[in-house]
Amino acid sequence: MKPRTRRAIVGRLSDFERLMEVGVGRRTDVAGALARAGHAVTATDVHPREVPPGVEYVCDDVTDPDLAAYRDADAIYALNLPPELHRPALAVAREADAAFLFTTLGADQPAIPVARETVPGDTVFVARE
Repeated sequence: MKPRTRRAIVGRLSDFERLMEVGVGRRTDVAGALARAGHAVTATDVHPREVPPGVEYVCDDVTDPDLAAYRDADAIYALNLPPELHRPALAVAREADAAFLFTTLGADQPAIPVARETVPGDTVFVARE
């Protein structure tokens, strides 16, 4: 991710104190930047992952979630979220009463109703504020 895009996404997510990143994979730069800025960040993935200092990690599958892991989140976000995970992630956000924001891969369109926010180099989809 380009630094300008990362800064814009981190800026948008900075409105929230406690954040959960769904499907962190190997792209930990946003979670790390949020943690360095003083936010409580937990990253999830279906595979064990290393995360930056200050970021907690929970092995979880958003299609069969441990809802307790998301209970305290103000916002759930995902980067490059594939369309088949849009609905499950939104369901988790609703259950946790958390905002849900995400980006997609290139030409993928959201599979759920969203508001679109343009940031340099990407679009942030807001499904639940």
